[in-house]
Amino acid sequence: MRRGTVVAVVAASVAGAAGAALLAGRVVSEISLRPRRVGSGAGVLRVHSTAAGRVALTRTPQSTRRGTYAVEWPGGHAVVGEVLETTSQTVVRRLERVDGTPPTAGTKVRLTPQVLTGDPRTALGLDFVETWVRGELGPMPAWYVPGIRDMWVIAVHGPGADRQQVLPVLPLLHSFKLPVLAITYRNDDGAPPSPDGIGHFGETEWRDVEAAIRLALQDGARHVLLYGWSLGATMALQAAARSSWSDTVRGLVLDSPVLDWHSTVRRQATRRGVPAALAELGVRAAEGRSGVDVDALDRLSRGDSLHVPTLLVHGPDDTVTSAAAAERLAGSREDLVTLHTVPGAEHTAMWNADPRGYEEALRRFLTPLV
Repeated sequence: MRRGTVVAVVAASVAGAAGAALLAGRVVSEISLRPRRVGSGAGVLRVHSTAAGRVALTRTPQSTRRGTYAVEWPGGHAVVGEVLETTSQTVVRRLERVDGTPPTAGTKVRLTPQVLTGDPRTALGLDFVETWVRGELGPMPAWYVPGIRDMWVIAVHGPGADRQQVLPVLPLLHSFKLPVLAITYRNDDGAPPSPDGIGHFGETEWRDVEAAIRLALQDGARHVLLYGWSLGATMALQAAARSSWSDTVRGLVLDSPVLDWHSTVRRQATRRGVPAALAELGVRAAEGRSGVDVDALDRLSRGDSLHVPTLLVHGPDDTVTSAAAAERLAGSREDLVTLHTVPGAEHTAMWNADPRGYEEALRRFLTPLV
């Protein structure tokens, strides 16, 4: 949904028409029910200049974040690293790699956590098989990266992303010789749509994760580790609690999980410039349209059904999901949950902000499980 559309609805609702207010709620709910593919939320930046190993970008709170990110523009993709210097208008970052035509001064780019693009072979040189997971709505594409362990990792990307989200952690998973199944799910490109064409905050999508568990077990796995990002992490948490094969789940890795549904929907709307009153209308509309079981999600966020070791990765500066909810889950289940916090990281960009720290936390978590 374009920002102009939201603004138009906002203007109509301010006029006071009850019908416009109802329409506003429905339109705002689209932000969370039909997430579009975007970057990290930084909006459009401009390249001010380039030099050997350096690029100057428009200075924003997002473009000055620590870590490794990518910038994308029509026909190109580049990886940017540490901040080298800043001025009142620009930030100069190390230019680590350029794919495609290099950007020139004036090029409009978007900041994104997606530093790796392509598939496991083109991005990392890892052999893989393009396969399918057969779910209740039909076949869903998946990548299978082979390994020799009897525990498979089932990787579940978040909304607005795709299987490429798993690429940065594949080398570490591969070093443990773990088979990895990076899946898609309903409403993804190439996967079947949900009957109503909208997302349901994991309330139905978790069954696609269950289908992946079934495939892994049929193909030789004895156990699975569920690894998800954002809503994909919530789906993994639901599958571990509700699947018929929950006893085969040995562990969970939850990166930026959505644990406070209402807060996340409101935050998504306000990040797009929606006033608080209309954001609340959007929450109610999204709840009604998706049929989400808020009470069930609340029980999950309290850890009532948690029964396996869990690595929970979150950051206090996440503007989409509540860090407080993650801290509550970790505090309520100290027996099972290891919380790794990443200050200065945006939603699902925990690896980007601190790759070494993230991988070390993941390494320590995996070692006793394999």
